[in-house]
Amino acid sequence: MDVPALLSQLEAAIARHGSALVAYSGGIDSALVAVVAHRVLGDRMLAVTSRSASLAPTEREAALEFARAQGFPHRFIETRELDNPAYAANHADRCYHCKSTLYQDLAAIALEEGYAALLNGTNADDLGDYRPGLQAATERSVHSPFLEVGMTKAQVREVAKHLGLPIWDKPAAACLASRLPYGTPVTLEVLDQVGRAELVLAQAGFLGARVRHHGDLARIEVRPEDMEAAFAHRASLTSALKALGYHFVTLDLEGYRMGSLNAVL
Repeated sequence: MDVPALLSQLEAAIARHGSALVAYSGGIDSALVAVVAHRVLGDRMLAVTSRSASLAPTEREAALEFARAQGFPHRFIETRELDNPAYAANHADRCYHCKSTLYQDLAAIALEEGYAALLNGTNADDLGDYRPGLQAATERSVHSPFLEVGMTKAQVREVAKHLGLPIWDKPAAACLASRLPYGTPVTLEVLDQVGRAELVLAQAGFLGARVRHHGDLARIEVRPEDMEAAFAHRASLTSALKALGYHFVTLDLEGYRMGSLNAVL
């Protein structure tokens, strides 16, 4: 992997726009796009983060802290995807409706403030999973620099590491709504419950863990290497999650895997 060459290609792909607004969630993908955009565009870029209810509070705080540390222009906006019945119904196209709301709001800012392009952090590996949000990006003419360069997730991390970004190995953190099986309505109360449950796991040292919400049952997914530790802490984890309103707590023996709820599709 020629990391400097990848970085140069990425810089060129972004620089050609002249100015850009970056959809920035705080994850490593969008964070790298924001950092490189700032390197090549300076103040002609703006990173925008949605205060969506489906973004865990810890992720919002981390996004703000990283933006401040890196010194790139950053702004929060309020998106209201929960007001859209098609999103709240949580059918298989939920992500499409969420991203449509986000990109619509970002497009309005770009038009009003004169940014030439909208950028996101979609990488080549994302094309191998079910991601209806990609359609929303296409419809809004959102550019994906990693796709233009052909960068995979592993290459994104290597470039971020090369640049000395402290979050180069940050675990993936999909939105909280992705913890709900399709057909389970998305509500503020459920998102809050899931967010607090995953905070319990994070504070116990289980990074990248998921709490899949099945009504009154919480299904915990941890990394395979954390399985034994999670079982050893089953009493405290069960107690903490029951205190949040779950009646049953299970440990998924397959462990964490991206998009596990897509298995029903």
